[in-house]
Amino acid sequence: MSLFRFQWLRLFIRRHTKPIEIERAALWKRRLSIVYALTAWNAFGFVMYMIFTGKADWARAHGLKSESDLKLTPAQQWTKTLGIKDATVYRISGFKVSKYEVHNKFDETKQLQEENSILDDKAQETN
Repeated sequence: MSLFRFQWLRLFIRRHTKPIEIERAALWKRRLSIVYALTAWNAFGFVMYMIFTGKADWARAHGLKSESDLKLTPAQQWTKTLGIKDATVYRISGFKVSKYEVHNKFDETKQLQEENSILDDKAQETN
């Protein structure tokens, strides 16, 4: 029993392909599981290497974040990214709940110009 039922996909594949012998299917299942395990292990090793060398924040490591962005909390960064002017942030640590306000200043004309340029770019791509 699966989480998502794609009976139509299963029936389509069964109609348009030849059956495989059980031994051959088991062999390829084993091979793919080994490839998956090696890939997952290498990905885990790469992530650990990046963390231990201090490059866990890839945007900072490649110089894509400015100094002012590095000083902001994650809540402040998200409100800035999403264009939220005023927000209330609740921080929960153990049984302690703290609350603080985030206030951003936006130049609304600049934001509208950016949105219009994005819409214009999308319109040009579709034409």
